[in-house]
Amino acid sequence: MDWNSVITHPLLKDLPFKIELNKWGKILMSPASNNHGRIQYQVGKRIDAAKGSGHIIMECSVQTSDGVKVADVAWASDAFIAEHGFDTPYAKAPEICVEITSPSNSSGEIQEKVELYLAKGAHEVWVVSEDGNAQYHSHEGQLAGSREVG
Repeated sequence: MDWNSVITHPLLKDLPFKIELNKWGKILMSPASNNHGRIQYQVGKRIDAAKGSGHIIMECSVQTSDGVKVADVAWASDAFIAEHGFDTPYAKAPEICVEITSPSNSSGEIQEKVELYLAKGAHEVWVVSEDGNAQYHSHEGQLAGSREVG
């Protein structure tokens, strides 16, 4: 399956799950809680307030070497949007990609997503737990705090 087939399939559009594709085109689904959605909003709001420009994208799809992954929150600069518009999925990751962990995520899965987003050009990847604690990652490794958002 390709990403366009996923987003246009009538049986998949109303599922209460985050959907991604692996590199073989198989669907991966993970359930999201209401708290997960609340944290998505809070993180997006924090980035938006700090950046003052650019675009917050919830459920941002990125084509990676391991299929289409969907960042819970992403920030794309105006320059990124001028170059890539709102292509779905993006061939390059926006500058900030955020994964909010849930009980169904393994640490290996999250670390792999961090590496995949960085490999596709993200400047930072944030990993936010359900209690709101965040880890920040860049090409140099784990950071003490975000360099993109103070």
